[in-house]
Formats: sequence, structure tokens, C-alpha cells
Amino acid sequence: MKIEIKSKKGLSTTLSVVVDKKIIQQKMNERLNELQQEVALKGFRPGKVPSSVIKSQFGKSIYGEVVDKVLRETSSKAISEKKLKVAGQPKIDLKQFEEGKDLNYELMINCLPSIKLNSLEKIKSSEYKIKIEKKIIDTKLQELADQNKKFEEIKDTEKSKIGDQISFDYSATVNGEKFEGSEGKGVQIELGKNLFLKGFDEQLVNVKKGDTKLVDAILPANHPKKELANQKTKFKCKIINVKKAIKSPIDDNFAKMMGAKDILDLKTLIEKQISSQYSQALNSITKKEILDGIEKIHEIDLPQNLVDQELEAMTKNLKPEEREKNKTNNENLAKSRIKLGLLLNEIGEKNDIKVSDEEISSEIQKQIKSMPGQEKMVLEYYQKNPSASQSLKGALYEEKIINLIKTKIKLSVKEIDTKDAEKVIADFNKPNIDKTQLSKTKPSQKDKLKPKKISKK
Repeated sequence: MKIEIKSKKGLSTTLSVVVDKKIIQQKMNERLNELQQEVALKGFRPGKVPSSVIKSQFGKSIYGEVVDKVLRETSSKAISEKKLKVAGQPKIDLKQFEEGKDLNYELMINCLPSIKLNSLEKIKSSEYKIKIEKKIIDTKLQELADQNKKFEEIKDTEKSKIGDQISFDYSATVNGEKFEGSEGKGVQIELGKNLFLKGFDEQLVNVKKGDTKLVDAILPANHPKKELANQKTKFKCKIINVKKAIKSPIDDNFAKMMGAKDILDLKTLIEKQISSQYSQALNSITKKEILDGIEKIHEIDLPQNLVDQELEAMTKNLKPEEREKNKTNNENLAKSRIKLGLLLNEIGEKNDIKVSDEEISSEIQKQIKSMPGQEKMVLEYYQKNPSASQSLKGALYEEKIINLIKTKIKLSVKEIDTKDAEKVIADFNKPNIDKTQLSKTKPSQKDKLKPKKISKK
């Protein structure tokens, strides 16, 4: 096989490859011998069909199959021999392919750029350590108690009030006519939460067991039956019982009911949960500062085909006018994503960063433990979706790279409370493009960080 560099311009390289006709013939003979054992033709015993007969009937298709295989093998060998790092799928231009002659083709390759990594010492970033105040933990504890309160029946003569739980049967009409779904049995609502229909709860205040109450309400605008949307409706409600709320004491027994060892353990778990919610957003800010710094100190040529692919992936769901309106911004973002992906990969390769199968399994187990009651579903998801495990591997790989970078930059650690954390997050989201969702195999996987306030729940 002869391999020559025919042309080289920027990141584009064209190789000329010539495969000797003897190699093609050898591959043809090997394939014909294989087919002798597989082909069944009338008039011949199995395995006894002469290769000349097979060639006369299937010669063209066999030659095409052999050439296709030779192209795959030799193009891969040519790229490896010339030590080229390929960006995207190479293109093949067949110059000569005919049985009995050399195979001659050109291989057009977009190459990854040669990257020289600069020192990271001048990059500055902040890492945040969040402290959760006692009052926030206490508020969350009270919310849990309210969500898990019990109810007990009141006396038949007592009337309902806001906070009570009412069970009732109903029959509803629109313009005096019943409709599909107009009857309900054993419906339970907690007065004051307004989870049934707007204005429904207040009309069931001051009723008692056995009462019949006529309630006026308006069906929702998104009602499944369009003809019933926003219709004024009368509900005839038969009260089955009224129960009052019994608050759960916040003690060790309550903590055990919540899955903790005791009340101290429950408070610790709540603190970790809230801290995790803040840390996720704060870590994204730290990561963006790092990525911005890395991008700023490096200038590299970008393979246009990768930029085009990224741009297409980013805008495929947009209307043509939307694409055109944000064309410049989208192109810049696509270039930024590709550039950062290449830089992170280079840092990973230079520092021999790898992710083991054991690390992937360990991370999956962490996810399983974090979703009690859904363990089987999580495990089956990864078992049935190999691409999910690959994405997880990419995320772990990226995390290792970012952690390595943190050891090489000027990283200041700031201890803040939730109020300061809310301000940091709010300032970051005004708005900001998140460049933190990169992966090893697909440098384009990133999303915009949503400007939402971190919940204390």
C-alpha cells in the first residue's frame, strides 16, 4: 500500500492511497472460499459450489463488498501511519476501482489542531463553602411535619374550618346537564390548599358530617373536554366526614418515620440536602469562571466541520427566522463549545486522566441510593441504555479534569451563608451562558444555566 500526502491546507489534509491489485485479488479469493461454505445453488451439494460459479453469478457484488472492507481497513491504517488526529468522518474519493487493477483513492481528512497548553497559574476563581443557618433547617423540619400531619374525625356536630380535611361525594352539572366525569366518590381535600378548583375550598367551610352543600365553580381552561373548559359548574356535595389536623411532634419518632436514626440525624440530612442544592449552582459558577479563564488564554484553530455540526445540533429545533436572528451569537457559542471541549480533552490526555469501570459502577450506586424506592428503575435504565453509562463516564472524566485544574490555578475558598449564596447565584444569572456541560466524546453537550432561585426546601 502506498500512502502520500497530496495536499495540506490549515486543518485539512488529503492523502493519496494506492492498494496493490494483488491484495484485492487475495481478499476476493478469501471471500469466495468463505462463500463456498455458505452458498446453496441448485444442482450442487452444500459446500461444493465451485468458486468460479459463485464469481460468475455474484462477482460484482462480492467485489463491491471486498472493496468496501479494504477501504475501511486501509483508510484507518493510512490515518494511523501519518499520525493524524481526525475530526469527524473522513471523505473518500475513488479514483480507480476495477477488478484486476490497483485500487486508487483519495482520503480527505479534517484534522484536530495541535494544541499547546499554556500555564494555568494566572487563572483566578472562587470556590464556595456554604453554611446552612439553623432557622432554615428548622423551617424545613416544620414543613416536613406539616406535610406528614395526621387527621382525626371531629364530632358530628362540629363544623369544618380552614386546615381541616373533608371527604365528600359529588354530582356536578353544567347548564343543568351532567357530563362525562361529573360524579366523584370519596374525594378528599384539605381546606385552604385550593388543590381541587379555584374558590372550591372556601365554600366547604362551616359544613359538618352528613350535610349537603351546593358549590359553584368554574372548570379549568385546560379541561380535557374543550367544550367544558371555563364552564360554570354546580357541584352538589354530600359530606362524608370532617377531620381536623393533628400536628406531628418533631422528635426522634418523627425522625425515624422520615427514615433517619433520630432527630439530630434528620437535621443533618436536611442540612446536607439544602447544602447540596446550593453547592450544585455554586459549583457551576466556579466551573464557568475556570472555563472562561482557560478559553481566554488559548488561541487555537477550530475544525470547521465540528463547528458546523455543533451549530446544527444547537439550532435544529429553531425556526429559520430564529436561526437568522441569533446567527452570530450561535456561531460564537458553537466555536466556544468546540474550543473548550478540545482544550479539556488535551488537558485530560496530557495528564493521563482516565475513568475506570469501577468508578462508573460506584457513581451508579450513589444515584441508586439517592433515589429510595426507585432503585430498580435506575439500575434498569443504565442496563438498557449503554449510552447513558457513556454519558456518565464523560461527566466523571470532565469532573476529574476540572478538579485537576483547580490545583493549578489561583483558587480562593469563600465561606458564605445562604443569603450571600442567593446573591452570588442571582448576580451570575443575569443571564449567563453555561459552558459547564462538556463531555469527552462530544465537546458540544452544554446547556444554558437557568436563572432560578435555589429553593430552601
